[in-house]
Amino acid sequence: MIIDDEIGLGKATKKYFEAFGLKTEFLESAEKTLSFLKENSADLLLLDINLKNESGFDLCKKLREDYNMPILFISARLSSDDILLALNIGGDDYITKPYELSILLAKVKTRLARERQQNKIVKAADLVVDLENRKAIKAGVELDLTNKEFKLLALLVQNPNRTLTKEEIFSKVWGDSFFSDGTLNVHIRKLREKIEKDPDDPKLIKTVWKVGYVFEVLNEK
Repeated sequence: MIIDDEIGLGKATKKYFEAFGLKTEFLESAEKTLSFLKENSADLLLLDINLKNESGFDLCKKLREDYNMPILFISARLSSDDILLALNIGGDDYITKPYELSILLAKVKTRLARERQQNKIVKAADLVVDLENRKAIKAGVELDLTNKEFKLLALLVQNPNRTLTKEEIFSKVWGDSFFSDGTLNVHIRKLREKIEKDPDDPKLIKTVWKVGYVFEVLNEK
């Protein structure tokens, strides 16, 4: 999906992408984007910062509440503050305008290939996490997880045996680093109650004191 209020450029990019076999949708507003995604799915978004009635930054924050697809910002704004903000609220890359269509296409294809190569099913003991279909199954029973709980679990299981700092978790799950430790602690506790045999003696989600958490998977084959 291309979300850009420069209609000529957006249509030209869509036409170019489709000439190379990429099914592409072009929309020029945040409102149309949110409406489209209620009935459709997208593997990747190209998102401009300056939209007609709403900032692309604000749209990105809304999208990150419910969607995990890669978001690549495209903008003529070159400020390092804009680039850092875009990446910190959930953007996966920042591409400056004007861009060469061939280079943009190459970046998009590379990102899509990387996404498809990632393992969409993660298993640990009797826990199965289906990243593509956003489901988690424990001992054969599907878990009732909120959106934030699933995003948190997905982040943990995709980084096995690696300590995730609280700041990294806040940035990737909530979209920024300004939530309190209490918010994260509550979500970790709820996750443990759903996936651990004994939440008070967790074997999967371990606390790394004063740093963050690690999804510990030992001797898994």
